[in-house]
Amino acid sequence: MRTGISEQAPAKVNLTLKVIGKRPDGFHELVSLAAFASVSDLLVLVPEADASLCVEGPFAGDLGEDNLVLQAAEMLLEHFPNRRTGAFTLDKQLPVAAGLGGGSADAAAALRLMERATPDPVPRETIARVAGLLGADVSVCLASKASMMRGRGDDIMQIAALPELPSVLVNPGVALGTGDVFAALGAPPVKDACADNDAEPASFGSADELAAYIRNTGNDLEATAIKCAPVIAEVRAALRATAGCRLAQMSGSGPTCFGIFGDADEARAAARTLSAAHPHWWVVATQLG
Repeated sequence: MRTGISEQAPAKVNLTLKVIGKRPDGFHELVSLAAFASVSDLLVLVPEADASLCVEGPFAGDLGEDNLVLQAAEMLLEHFPNRRTGAFTLDKQLPVAAGLGGGSADAAAALRLMERATPDPVPRETIARVAGLLGADVSVCLASKASMMRGRGDDIMQIAALPELPSVLVNPGVALGTGDVFAALGAPPVKDACADNDAEPASFGSADELAAYIRNTGNDLEATAIKCAPVIAEVRAALRATAGCRLAQMSGSGPTCFGIFGDADEARAAARTLSAAHPHWWVVATQLG
């Protein structure tokens, strides 16, 4: 990989997901607790080079032409036309269309890199505005901090305290489009998001408290996603069957599932077991926090 400045683009895991209903603008009103994993893509920028994007890594071949990295750079340049983007190199370690916000995380990393590479300070509100234009997930990925996401995902409140959770992420290698899952859900029109939206915790004092909240809240898209990709149920069951798994659930719109464990050793042992039993699945032990 070429030398330059670099940023991690950590996986976003939606620990919970409530769908309130479909909004008049076509988006869905959501409430979701999102955390970030220690596993990530890596984005490198060489500021002095011509604008380009080189993609490498195990999932490079799965990316389409509409990669958000260059879109993010070009959109930021609209506000700062005298700047140069440079050459980006993306080491794609996260699976694509996996419910892990990988593309959004990459775009957010591109914005952070351009902010660092710009000689004069770039107003933070400009960076945030560009992130919002690129997508709600880009906004939450910009800070990559555990957050409660509301609205269509653009109303973000960072969680004051979130215990780290030793976890295992599993993706069965089946791409699942977010739009397809929401379309299959057929959510009714939202009436009054504020009235239907219960107050959510601003912090969690312990891993037990957090695990109980995740278990009780669940993921409203999980059953629909399983109908679209039945292998998700197999992944979830395999996670639940491993020693030490406290709970297992689908992330976001899937198909990636996460399992929460009592400690890092249990998570690593579970990852080894799952990898041996399912060599074609993407399995990684990580920390969510």
